[in-house]
Amino acid sequence: MTGGGTRGEVLVHGTCIAMSASGALLRGAPGAGKSDLALRFISLFGARDGGNPGACLVADDQVLLSRDGQGLLARSPQAIAGRLEVRGVGIVEVPHCEDAPLTLIVDLAAAGAVPRLPPDPLPREDILGVHIPVLKLNPFEVSAPLKLKLALTGSP
Repeated sequence: MTGGGTRGEVLVHGTCIAMSASGALLRGAPGAGKSDLALRFISLFGARDGGNPGACLVADDQVLLSRDGQGLLARSPQAIAGRLEVRGVGIVEVPHCEDAPLTLIVDLAAAGAVPRLPPDPLPREDILGVHIPVLKLNPFEVSAPLKLKLALTGSP
C-alpha cells in the first residue's frame, strides 16, 4: 500500500499495536497472524497493576491513518475500537489506546521469507507523504512478540 498524496486519511487492512508512544502496523493476508501476534504482544507487555500502560491495541482488521504534522497517526474506526478477533474464540475486548504515532510497518511472512539480517537502513514506504520503515517478521515464532517490542522500542 502506498499513498502518493500528502493530505487526508486512508483506511488500510491490518492490525496496529502501540507501546511507548510508538505504533506498528502489522500487515499480511487474511490468516497471516496479525491478530494472533497482537494478542500475544498485548498479553506479554500490556498494562500491569499500578504500572506502565504498556502495550495496547490501536486497531484490528482496519486501521485509519492520517497525516499528523511530519508523521502519521493510526487509529481505529469507532465501531471496532478495543475489539480484537481471536480465531476460534471470537471478538474480545482488549486494552486499547485511542491512537498512536505510526513509526513502523511490519510485513508478516513465512520463516523462509524473513532475512537473517534485515537491510540497513530498513526499506521505507510512502504513506500520505511520510516514509515509514518496513520490517519483515514471522508472526508464529515464539519470539515474535519480543522481536516486535525490540523493533518498536529499541529494547527487549
